[in-house]
Amino acid sequence: MTAVAIAEKRVDKGLKSGALSLVSNIVIGVASTAPAYSLAATLGAIAALVGLISPLVVLIAFVPMLFVSIGYSELNKADPDCGTTFTWASRAFAPWAGWLGGWGILASDILVMASLAEVASIYTFNLFNASSIANATSGPPWVLLLGLVFIGVMTWVCYRGIEVSARLQRVLLSIEVVMLMAFGLVALIRVLTGNAPAGHITPSLNWFNPGSVDFSTLISGLLLMLFIYWGWDTSVSINEETADRTRNPGRAAIISTVLLLVMYFVVTLGAQSFAGVGTKGTGLANPNNVGDVISVLGTAVFGASWFGQLCFHLLLLMVLSSAAASAQTTILPTARTMLSMAVYKGLPDSFARMHPRYFTPTVSTLVMGGVSAALYVLMNYLVTGGLVISDAVTAIGIWIAFYYGLTGFTCFWYYRKTLLSSARNLFMRGVFPLLGGLMLYFALVFSVGSDFNADTVSFTTWTLPFGPRWVIGGVFLIALVSAVVGLIIMVAWWIARPPFFRGEVLNRSTPTLVPEEGTVARMSS
Repeated sequence: MTAVAIAEKRVDKGLKSGALSLVSNIVIGVASTAPAYSLAATLGAIAALVGLISPLVVLIAFVPMLFVSIGYSELNKADPDCGTTFTWASRAFAPWAGWLGGWGILASDILVMASLAEVASIYTFNLFNASSIANATSGPPWVLLLGLVFIGVMTWVCYRGIEVSARLQRVLLSIEVVMLMAFGLVALIRVLTGNAPAGHITPSLNWFNPGSVDFSTLISGLLLMLFIYWGWDTSVSINEETADRTRNPGRAAIISTVLLLVMYFVVTLGAQSFAGVGTKGTGLANPNNVGDVISVLGTAVFGASWFGQLCFHLLLLMVLSSAAASAQTTILPTARTMLSMAVYKGLPDSFARMHPRYFTPTVSTLVMGGVSAALYVLMNYLVTGGLVISDAVTAIGIWIAFYYGLTGFTCFWYYRKTLLSSARNLFMRGVFPLLGGLMLYFALVFSVGSDFNADTVSFTTWTLPFGPRWVIGGVFLIALVSAVVGLIIMVAWWIARPPFFRGEVLNRSTPTLVPEEGTVARMSS
């Protein structure tokens, strides 16, 4: 048997090594996806698009996520760097490719923070029976104010240290998983035992027939489902702070995607069976409920008794904790990506500053929190009702497909010289990551073309002030503006500090076979 020897320049960034166990790593990976928040905000829209085959879409979207998570795991074995896509793509392809991959992480994380803060704020008011404040369209901006408080608190938690973050995540995720599974199972059991209200549907094998909808509709549903799965890569972004950094982060990424599949499938199957996909009442496709199906179904599923109301309020707490947990675990990978980019001279040196006691990136964490707060305020006042926040969430799908897909391609290219050394390497380092990347980039291209049309998924529009009177969808515009901003920053930094882009900082090496037994051998400096 031959082994793969990989020589990479490993830099000590000052993070607290070995602070997290495999379990903590999995917890952070799952919490980063915000399962309850993601389902509450997206399940209705998916049902409105694809109808009864929503459970099938859950299964289909899992495939590229699993394939790409395998790519993350394999790359992490060679180079456990918190910059992940940024570092790996820079070494495999070119520094500019890695920089754009890093920007994909930053853009998606920053864009989602406004939605997370708003959902956490709204559900706090709903939890205390103050829905009139949460749903107010005029008056003091209490939702905005509380959302800013959430961003501030979660930024402080991330600043305070990775171990504090991990302990908080265990509590928040425990509430979320228990209530989410209880919601899905109770709904499904009531349907199967004949105790569900009118409008329920008995599960059928026809729900898994892709031929029941046209191809374009299926792809649109798939794109929305990618957002629900997004976030597990945080477990790899904290690799330098995890025990057994070359193996545990990759394991956590793969395990996280499998756990998400189980939760999403049970909840989707239960909610659809209980409520149906109608456009009236509690139907998942009801336009009045499509933005938050979990809280709408909560009372109906658990009942009006004191115990049912207790479960309903725990359900509200679940979505609240989900959004809050995701806000925290969104700041974590963003700060560490910026840290890695600064260490390798892809960003100003100040972003590499570390706290001497907490071992956290100080400037990167505070900048992430500050930019997220500023953008949240801006989005609230750009369009009445903050509808641009909803479009920003949809636009994230483009960035998710971009940097996840890039990571899949990176794994294939990085290990290209050793793929034929074994069947295991061929599939785990070549076929699966490559297929995952291809699937995601197909979704990306389809999404860009679809989002340009204002009549598809956008809540906001913009009319060109010159030339043809094109009305552009807000989703496309947000993705375009964030891409242009990234390109401007990259070009400006390229001109100001070219060593990184000339490849003088990150060494670019590829695996070579060596005739010795054992696992992956590495050199560090």
